[in-house]
Amino acid sequence: MALRPVPPRPMRLLDLFCGAGGAAMGYHRAGFTEIVGVDIKPQPRYPFIFVQGDALDYLREHGHEFDAIHASPPCQAYTQLAKGEHPRLIEPVRDELRRVGVPYVIENVVGAPLRAAVILCGSMFGLKVQRHRLFETMFALLSADCVHGGEIRAYYGKKGWLVWTPGAANVQKRGRRPLLRGSVDLAPADMGIDWMTTWDELREAIPPAYTEFIGRQLLTILQRSEAGP
Repeated sequence: MALRPVPPRPMRLLDLFCGAGGAAMGYHRAGFTEIVGVDIKPQPRYPFIFVQGDALDYLREHGHEFDAIHASPPCQAYTQLAKGEHPRLIEPVRDELRRVGVPYVIENVVGAPLRAAVILCGSMFGLKVQRHRLFETMFALLSADCVHGGEIRAYYGKKGWLVWTPGAANVQKRGRRPLLRGSVDLAPADMGIDWMTTWDELREAIPPAYTEFIGRQLLTILQRSEAGP
């Protein structure tokens, strides 16, 4: 009698600096069955297991318990509009991830010091945001080209800023296409996010389509490693 193939075991993912769970939802949709998020701030709408605490401390103590790790260190120090002093955590996070030795993904804004990073854009996934983000991985990551066009909306800045029309804000560059202001009501269609209820959650979130795209590739690599030669 032929033996039934053994299904792949559930894969656990650690989501550091997790926010309200944009990245986590993408990994869940890709097939990760247990996700633990860690953030220094309360995240009452995080859709999976949540631990409030210091992400680096949790990584040091528990990182080895997971099959893969995603980290989104604070981006404020690396943005073009940054003001004041902000922590630069990419290097210490990377060092600790390498020490732990678990396959990892680091995400941040364009301009951040990520190594051999791939850029993802909402236009690659049919979203109404661009939200360019860099992803550094321990594995070769496939990507695609941006396909900018059509109506796009902005999900950053302070709540209540003017709708972005030509000349409406001093950060609007000359010749740049106008951006419309997003909202909580528009976020399900624009970003693929329907569980966040505040502007601050949305303006810091990664559209789940990004990490679903990455997560499928990561999960394939992990499962092949489990299966052996």
